[in-house]
Amino acid sequence: MIKSWSDLDYQPTVARIVTNSLQRNRIAHAYLLDGMKGTGKKDVSYLFAKSLLCKDRNGVDPCQGCSNCKRIDSRNHPDVHVLEPDGNSIKKQQIQFLQEEFTKTGLESKRKIYIIEHADKMTTNAANSLLKFLEEPNQETFAFLLTENVHQMLNTIISRCQPLSFRALTSTRMVDKLVEEGFSLPLARTASHLTNSLEEAVELCRDDWFALARNLVIKLYEALFTRQQQALLFIQEKWMPHFQDRKQLEIGLDLMLFIYKDMLYAQVDKREEFVFADEKEQIEKFALQTTQQRVTEHLSYILQSKSRLASNVNPHLLMERLALNLQEGY
Repeated sequence: MIKSWSDLDYQPTVARIVTNSLQRNRIAHAYLLDGMKGTGKKDVSYLFAKSLLCKDRNGVDPCQGCSNCKRIDSRNHPDVHVLEPDGNSIKKQQIQFLQEEFTKTGLESKRKIYIIEHADKMTTNAANSLLKFLEEPNQETFAFLLTENVHQMLNTIISRCQPLSFRALTSTRMVDKLVEEGFSLPLARTASHLTNSLEEAVELCRDDWFALARNLVIKLYEALFTRQQQALLFIQEKWMPHFQDRKQLEIGLDLMLFIYKDMLYAQVDKREEFVFADEKEQIEKFALQTTQQRVTEHLSYILQSKSRLASNVNPHLLMERLALNLQEGY
């Protein structure tokens, strides 16, 4: 979670707009935070709420220590209301309840804040109710609408909000943020290629399952080149017990794809693109033992396996077939 606006250096435009507004005390009554999952929209909405309600603000930054900051962090501040979809949508009754709450006097200050997550999932009736709310804003009421699909929202709602557009993080920037969080460079590089969501990447890096998955991919890769007779046994005894469901197996196949791409990068002298940079010497060694055409065929086998995984194919048979294909020619 970001603690100050300087932490938002990966979204410089958003940080500049918000800090300028806070410095000049020219806060819009409604903001539309639009961007892909994991780009920081939720963190920004809560940090903004703390900047608006903090009792001991340091410039534009909340102190993080007062009762208001702490209660916003714990999601139990009486003047900060968060709305999420009830099932698949945000319903009219939820917006009406919000409106009723905002007719009451703030318990801690005159200011009241509401945050609507997945605002694009409002029903038509809910969106129309919110529109009336936005058209007649209270001076001390502030709204934050979060969405990953701004094109699905009413233009009339969009036009009444200050837009804050969040960019997807580049792979390089995500690696930097993950390393700042204390994760190893190899783990950070791998996670950054699996998702463009910083939040999801952090969850992956914190998961011991993911670190072990990465190691198993390296070991299977080694076996396919140096201990071919053991590769099928490795799949049975080590691989399948770890990659137990289709989502996990898909991650395993993605990691296999990355390490074989690294072979191709070694052959075309693009080593800076390596995902498994910590395995550089071994990858370069194996790359010398085959051709670009053969590596391209291997990449095709892995992609075919990913495609077949989406159907009801037996995962164990799929991996055995893939291993046999990857061993051909050695």
